[in-house]
Amino acid sequence: MDARALPVFFNELETRLNEHLGAEPSEIRRLFHGRGRSFVGLEQLTADWLGDQLLVTLFIEPDAEFLAELTRGLQTFSEQDLWHKCAGRAILVQHRKRASSPIEVLWGELEPRPVVYEHGLQFQLDLGRNQNHGLFLDMRLGREWVRQQAEDKRVLNLFAYTCGFSVAALKGGANHVVNLDMARGMLNRGRENHKLNQQDLSQVTFLGHDVFKSLGRLRKLGPYELIIIDPPSFQKGSFALTTDYHKILRRLPDLLTPNGKVLACVNAPAIPSQFLIDSMAEHAPTLQFVERLANPPEFADIAPEAGLKALVFRNN
Repeated sequence: MDARALPVFFNELETRLNEHLGAEPSEIRRLFHGRGRSFVGLEQLTADWLGDQLLVTLFIEPDAEFLAELTRGLQTFSEQDLWHKCAGRAILVQHRKRASSPIEVLWGELEPRPVVYEHGLQFQLDLGRNQNHGLFLDMRLGREWVRQQAEDKRVLNLFAYTCGFSVAALKGGANHVVNLDMARGMLNRGRENHKLNQQDLSQVTFLGHDVFKSLGRLRKLGPYELIIIDPPSFQKGSFALTTDYHKILRRLPDLLTPNGKVLACVNAPAIPSQFLIDSMAEHAPTLQFVERLANPPEFADIAPEAGLKALVFRNN
């Protein structure tokens, strides 16, 4: 990255934060998305507003000059009227390439478990212990789509993580949601997210299992009017997107109701949306492609196929 490009970062940061404060100040939001490659020299830098904490993330280890200029700029930013206007609690820098992805506090005091808002829903984050804090911000419109689609439906949420889709589905009036993820700790955080939103846990099932060892049980708990598949690109020992996705797709006709919908997602830059369309046509031909959901505008990418791909299919 190029330290000479940092004035662009700070200008964008001030502009986007000022706009956000005037619209939805309590909402969690991406403010700067260098990874969309629209800002030359800043491709591995992002900034997120976490309700009252600013999290700046470095996805590579920068050189000493870049890091020093970034630190100085953020310290200067903390002295500006805009920062005082937003009543920020802390300015944080996460170093993703360092062991354990540590978070450095440049100003203020870290709140390690903040509760944040998205479309009026509450989510518990966890800062400083894991690489990811618990809510993928590029899926904001996907969660809203699920909320709009879920009324009176039985929903299956595969690779549920902290159950953001499940929270959105219940808010939208789902009858029941089945969440499956190998990471039981993430599912426990999902329970907390439901509790934060005063949702009835009797309407939610949590399965801490390998998806490929649970398909029989999932079929017994179904059928489902809506299925969400949002897998990691790679999970050591359990899932590789290019070799394992089709094993799930071929079981979809057994899990879905007639006219049931699937939201199938890929977030690997090298894997295009056509991969999902072709894989579905081959392994679950009764499901027809309907649309690709738009990504949030704050995640603009010069190559749209490199960003999140969230595709809707319908069972005919």
